Amino acid sequence: MHDRQANAETESVPPDTHRIQQALDECAKSGGNQVVIQLSPSGESRDFLSGPLQLHAGEILLLAPEVTLFASRNPADFQAPGGVACGTISSKENGCVPFISLANHSGIESTENRNGARGAIDGRGDQEMIGRGLSWWQLAQAAKDRGYQNVPRLLQAQKVNDVTLYSLDLINSPGSHVSFKDGTGFTAWGVHIKTPVTARNTDGIDPAGASDVTVIHSSIMDGDDGIAIKAGSQPSAHITIKDNIVDGSHGISIGSETTAGVSDVLVVDNTINGMDSTGKMGGTAAGIRIKSSAAVGGVVRQITYKNTCVLNTKIPLSFDTHYSSGGGHAIPWYEDIVVDGFQSSSTLRNGYVELNGWDNQHALGVKFSGTAIDTTNLKASNAKIVDAGVRFGGRPLGPLGPTVHISREPARGNVPDCAAG
Repeated sequence: MHDRQANAETESVPPDTHRIQQALDECAKSGGNQVVIQLSPSGESRDFLSGPLQLHAGEILLLAPEVTLFASRNPADFQAPGGVACGTISSKENGCVPFISLANHSGIESTENRNGARGAIDGRGDQEMIGRGLSWWQLAQAAKDRGYQNVPRLLQAQKVNDVTLYSLDLINSPGSHVSFKDGTGFTAWGVHIKTPVTARNTDGIDPAGASDVTVIHSSIMDGDDGIAIKAGSQPSAHITIKDNIVDGSHGISIGSETTAGVSDVLVVDNTINGMDSTGKMGGTAAGIRIKSSAAVGGVVRQITYKNTCVLNTKIPLSFDTHYSSGGGHAIPWYEDIVVDGFQSSSTLRNGYVELNGWDNQHALGVKFSGTAIDTTNLKASNAKIVDAGVRFGGRPLGPLGPTVHISREPARGNVPDCAAG
């Protein structure tokens, strides 16, 4: 397609929806046995244009290298039954179905050719919706102070288990790129997400109520959280985030929904850059965060951050129990948090770190070792901090007020060599 668009007639009725879905439906007759449906080039054509698609149990959608699956620009194609109008701003956000819905034991994969090209899924969030006069991203920006933008997620797996994304490019999603909710078993390996930092609410990968999750060897650039672990309806646990590059986003986050509890999370060998590939930074350029409030809070424990490099952020590290306004009785409580090997550099001049527990009975419990943070602007309250090797702006940790208790242990661990990464 020229400039990622087809002619008006083709755009009005995406030509590949029926034949791709028909192939998926036919393969569903295998009874759940694993089958592969491949999108391959035909002559000079490497593009597919489709409306929403539904994978079935056991199906792998395989995109050949250099193939791009484009999402429809027509909001009517994504209209959710009984929901508000897709492609509009409303007090509700139930208007759109996702572009691709995954099922049990399913996945989307590609391979890389000798030129480094892979298969891609392009949500075209930057392009004008048919009949609306503005793009999905412009709608999201307009909704900032007016309600919810009703836009489709790119990929969604809800109440299903064993989902895999492998060696795949995901670009320009209208909303969140990947949502895995209320399921067990999710792997994203070698996934490249590339959407500008200016595209509002375009989270990278969101495991919510999820267990046995691995995100590894991937790169993520978007306009919200790079990775956001949530626990609203079900607990999230046994999660590994390893060897990823996260650019131009709000970083690697837990929350804000933590009501059902988050535990046993390892975040290791990741690099987070608050600047995207075009040199732009978002308003909340952040590194690692645990964020919640009494409206959606819960217990977050056994979280380990190891060998983390953070640069060009406003908030290199934030563990905050007062993330958003709104009352409630769901107290957020963070305990057994370990930061072992952490370095921040090029933090903005107005940058800061937050270590805020809820109260003395629900104090933040965190242990630092091998940690060097390049700002002295530290906001702390209701916290129990173990200092086994941490410096802020080159200075040792000093008194932080009557509600912050600091204990010291012999220094251990090393500050990661981020320049070598």
